Amino acid sequence: MNVQTEIKAKVALRIVLCAPRGFCAGVVRAIEAVERAIDHFGPPIYVRHEIVHNRYVVESLKAKGAIFVEELSEIPDTGAPVIFSAHGVPKSIPAEAAARKFFAIDATCPLVTKVHREAEIHHKRGRLVLLIGHAGHPEVVGTMGQLPEGAVQLVQSVQEVDLLRPADERNLAFVTQTTLSLDDTAEIVAALRARFPHIIGPHKQDICYATTNRQEAVKAVSSTVDAVIVVGSPNSSNSQRLREVAERSGCPNARLVDGRKDLDWSLYDAVRSIAITAGASAPEVLVNDVINAFGERFDVTIETVSTGAENVFFPLPRELRADA
Repeated sequence: MNVQTEIKAKVALRIVLCAPRGFCAGVVRAIEAVERAIDHFGPPIYVRHEIVHNRYVVESLKAKGAIFVEELSEIPDTGAPVIFSAHGVPKSIPAEAAARKFFAIDATCPLVTKVHREAEIHHKRGRLVLLIGHAGHPEVVGTMGQLPEGAVQLVQSVQEVDLLRPADERNLAFVTQTTLSLDDTAEIVAALRARFPHIIGPHKQDICYATTNRQEAVKAVSSTVDAVIVVGSPNSSNSQRLREVAERSGCPNARLVDGRKDLDWSLYDAVRSIAITAGASAPEVLVNDVINAFGERFDVTIETVSTGAENVFFPLPRELRADA
């Protein structure tokens, strides 16, 4: 008896890769800072908070000799480098490190440092600083911690603008978390300007170039595909915002995944086109893993939609440069 084995043909799937995607200059700088410190000083080195919000990156650095802690109190007395994450820290953290005579290296993204300096200038000029951002995010904690308690007030929504009762409405300024949704932030800024016509904002928007560029790329493709996948960790603010942008731009089937293991295949049975992007802290290796996972199940064709190029570079912290 002849037994015929039917080989089922794979269904065609068009994958649209968004560009720009993945690592930004601030993330590259922060990761390289940890790797350079390990290479130069030897393990272990200590990092306060996840250097960037990506599980794969953090686990990779742990394997090389990085020890991640949430507070400096977890670090023993040591001469090993202690690195502050890309999100920035309150002023109390460098002060604590200095008191314990740690060799501290600040890997704060320069664009976050820019927001810190703006807030300080406004405070020196007698203005109450309104910070648009998400409560509890490390960047927000760091920015609020640049100034004395009460000098910065967090604003998370248009509704919260209505609840503001500043002592002097003519002496207000605002800054923003760098990883927010452009559209959400624009709505809050518009509400602030409508209610407080004299409020002072940044000369250039605080939302970083990488966040802006990745959101614009997602906007360009979301209404043209059946699904969108954002590669990034759940605690990554800019990755979460990319998923939200995709939904608002016309693709309700938008998911955030840490990697191929998080793919729910039941969501893609009827999908014939999918866009893939990655948050600013997600490495390209994870994007390739997701593409390969789809390639195992579908007959994949890949195209790239680019909405701009990036050539931003940030030098390493001074302590880690070749001439240090």
